This record gives sequence, structure tokens and C-alpha cells, in this order.
Amino acid sequence: MNATPPPPGLSRRRVLSTIAVLSALPTVARAQAAGSPLPSWNDRPAKQAILDFVRATTDPASPNHLPPEDRIATFDQDGTLWVEHPIYTQVMYCLDRLPVVAEQKPEFTQVEPFRTVLSGNREAIARLSLRDLEKIAAATLTGMTVEAFNADVAKWLATARHPRYDRPYTDLVYQPMLELLSHLRANGFKTFIVTGGGQDFVRVYSERLYGIPPEQVIGSAGMTKYTYSKTGEAFLIKQPKLLLNDNNAGKPEGIHLMIGRRPHAAFGNSTGDREMLEYSRTGDGARLAMLVLHDDAKREYAYGPAQGLPDTRIGTFSRGLYDEARKAGWTMISMKNDWKRVFVFE
Repeated sequence: MNATPPPPGLSRRRVLSTIAVLSALPTVARAQAAGSPLPSWNDRPAKQAILDFVRATTDPASPNHLPPEDRIATFDQDGTLWVEHPIYTQVMYCLDRLPVVAEQKPEFTQVEPFRTVLSGNREAIARLSLRDLEKIAAATLTGMTVEAFNADVAKWLATARHPRYDRPYTDLVYQPMLELLSHLRANGFKTFIVTGGGQDFVRVYSERLYGIPPEQVIGSAGMTKYTYSKTGEAFLIKQPKLLLNDNNAGKPEGIHLMIGRRPHAAFGNSTGDREMLEYSRTGDGARLAMLVLHDDAKREYAYGPAQGLPDTRIGTFSRGLYDEARKAGWTMISMKNDWKRVFVFE
């Protein structure tokens, strides 16, 4: 895709004002109760594992004490920090953006998988393969300046709503995980998002939702091209070429590339997080590896297929991952049993 300068009407002021739309939305993160770490967690082994780990790594008298520079914790996003069902939020953004792209590329109406999406047939869209979704992502997440992309994502998040909860996607953050992030940071840990989702997409809202600045977000990333407008203004154009696939083995590879330190704590929820937890658990000193098990269909969703839960293509928690976690001593977080509440709005 050829690099093109920003549209004439897209000034820096307009970009900033559009991003401000997202910033003006009510912040979902609620302050942690003073003197009460993890108030939304039930008093069970998962909560105790967190408290024990933090105590062991921050007590100067502990043999497992960590200097501040080594206090690194990494978190998957989809299914670990916010809802990933019935489909990833970024995929919904791509599907909603495709008609706009098709106006500039009318040939999409005759080419799969774009034709299926543009037809509006939800059942057919649900059957699209991962490769189909990758093609849609390449078409909808590239060919624009970084600033234009950020503004468009912010604008979409300000109005898009989850199909089940009829609330903004930015409301569907897990309150217990916000408390965990806050507790770790209060004890000198640096928290990172390590996601298979798009790095640029998550960076738009990560600081407001999670308190994690964009420079501490590692995700699947495409290449950009440095170029100039006709008036000599420098900018970056997003290119349809993958730079980092931050899933599975790509997660520890991305951690090494972007952080340069092995985490002492890692949190995930699916087979895509396996290698990150393995990598984080390898080494001396106290280590904490935790997996969120979605077993609460009433308050959120239930899927596995571990523990006899329904199978899924989104956020698969396989029996093999469950067995490895048990054998390696990773801690399972049962959404149903470990969390008093799930969402920040409850």
C-alpha cells in the first residue's frame, strides 16, 4: 500500500480533539480501598498467592527480595484484563471500519473475506477463519498515519458498545485485575501489557483504563514508514507488513526485545500465554504465574475446554495448558469462585 499524506482536513488539533473524546469518558478504574489490598478478591488460594509473592519480593529481610529494577510483571490483555468474548474488541473495530475502507476500495465488495463482512451476515462472519481476520486487519489497520489511526480508534471506542452488556467496551474491565495492577505498582512493580492484539490499538487507551503508559504496551506490531507531506511535515504511515507477532512464543521474544528483563510475575488466560508464563517462571527467586479461568457464564462467560467447559476459538484454555499449569505450580484464578465482583460497574 502506497504511503499517502494525512487527509487535508486532519490537522494536529483535530487529532488531539478526537482523542480527547476518549479521554473525557468516565474513567472505569476505581480507587483501591485504603489499607485493603484486593478487596474484590475472595479469601482463597489465588489471593493469598498474590499477597505472599508481593510480601516475599518486597521485604528486605526476605531471601526472595527483589531490587526495584527487577520487579517486572506482565499481563495479557484480552480475557485477562477485559472481556474477549464473543470476539476480540479490536476485531469488532476492524469489522466496523471495513465499510469505510471499502468506499475507497470498491473492489472489496467482490473479494472474500471482505464481501462476507460487507454483507452483514452475522452467521457467515462468525465462521471466518483466523486467516480471514488477518486479511481484514491488514486492510483496516494500515495505510494511514499513526495519528489518524489513534484518533479513529478513540472515536470508535467513544460510541461502540458490547453486544451482550450494551455498555462501552472500555467499561468491561475486570475490577479484581485493576486492584492487582494497583497493588503491584504500590509495591514497586512495573506493569506491562503483553498482548497478541495490536500494539497501537491498545496504546490508545491503556493508560486511562489500566494505568499502563503506552511505552509499557507490547503487542503485535506492523511496520511503519517514515515519510513527508507535500509541505515537508514528517509523519509515520502504518504499513501492511507484520513486524512482531506477539502471541505464543512471540510473547517472550517481545518481552526480551522491548523490556530486556525476564518478568518475575506473569498473568494470562489462554494457550497464547503459555510461553510467557513458562518464560517468567524460569529463573531464581520468587516467581508468580497465574491463569484466569473463565468459568462464570452468569456474570461473564464460561469457556475452556479445560475443566469440561465449552470449547472456543477465542481465548482457548486447553486441557493441556491446564495440566501443565497444575504440574508447574501455576495458580488458577477461578472467575466464579475467586472474584466477588467481575466488572468495575457492578
